[in-house]
Amino acid sequence: MKKQLRNLMGISLLSVLVLNITSCSSSDDSNNTSDSSFVVNPNDLSGDIASGEVILSSDKVYQLTGDLIVKEGATLVIKAGTRIEASGIAYIAVEQGAKIYIEGTKENPVVMTSLDKKPGSWGGLVICGKAPINKADQALAEVSGLTYGGTVVNDDSGSIKYLRIEYSGYAYNSEKEFNGLSMFGVGNGTTIEYVQVHEGSDDGFEWFGGTVNANYLVSTSNEDDQFDWTEGWNGTGEYWFSKQGLGRGNRGIEADNNSNNRAATPTSAPTISNLTLVGLGIDNSGSENQAMKLREGTYGIFDNVYITNFKTGFDVQHQETLDAVGTGLKLTSVTFGDVTAKTKFSDGVDRSADLYTESTTALGAGNGSQTPEWAKGWTIGL
Repeated sequence: MKKQLRNLMGISLLSVLVLNITSCSSSDDSNNTSDSSFVVNPNDLSGDIASGEVILSSDKVYQLTGDLIVKEGATLVIKAGTRIEASGIAYIAVEQGAKIYIEGTKENPVVMTSLDKKPGSWGGLVICGKAPINKADQALAEVSGLTYGGTVVNDDSGSIKYLRIEYSGYAYNSEKEFNGLSMFGVGNGTTIEYVQVHEGSDDGFEWFGGTVNANYLVSTSNEDDQFDWTEGWNGTGEYWFSKQGLGRGNRGIEADNNSNNRAATPTSAPTISNLTLVGLGIDNSGSENQAMKLREGTYGIFDNVYITNFKTGFDVQHQETLDAVGTGLKLTSVTFGDVTAKTKFSDGVDRSADLYTESTTALGAGNGSQTPEWAKGWTIGL
């Protein structure tokens, strides 16, 4: 009897252990689970994720057929290797108080692309946070109408790693055009690393205020600027590589503070290091053939910069920007490749000695004008 009891107790204990292990395995393998009322239809991905967590996995290709909005309090998780293909007018947006987690890897990046393989085919990714901007206490994002801005410097909108955005930049009209990755008042609690924007019809990356830091960015063949900021962005950036293509494109960087009030605060004042900007060539006839246009009162501290294939290196405009040269606006360790004029100042006064220090060994993003090692294996167009 005692032996039978011991056997029964052993079987019961084993059953509990098996149930616990199974339960743990189930919760860890979350590729196809969701605790949201949002119904994921891979053939018709659109609508509002109003609550809970929605997970997109790599075992399906998702057709983005309309706007996909992650609402306040909700979370969107996109697993490594997931592919999202937009058809028609569509974009993905993350509201204030919502979160997105893009969990790509070097071997299996997340890809957001379009069925129509040409610039401007869809909207791209928009993130709206609660960090400070200098346009107003809060404002409405120009391409989604969502609220952004606030006082939360360390606001957290999630994490983005190893993401490729292709063929974005859809234009509603001449005043409203999507970028690849648009960051509206995004806070520095958000992680953005290893992101490429390729062949968009507007800017690759654009910051509208905020404090978010962004590292290991690749911007290729976008038809306007490769990097753009305005409205008081105060983040940092390390390892940025851009290369224009398609025979068109404007600046490597367009940097503004505020076009309506150049003295508005917080002042755009990012710190950027390890930067490469490659243009279309000094013979390109484009009127904006500049590595950097620094204007509208922006500040910025740059270090280890490599630029080549531009008519103009640094074009500095407007008195508020000119007044910051040598203090709030400065570049150290700059290598010029094929550049016709290193500087241009809108008032005609040469401030080159205060603006930058030159180097013959600065490698920018890691390999001069060539693709850096960290950008290999998950990008295209290089």
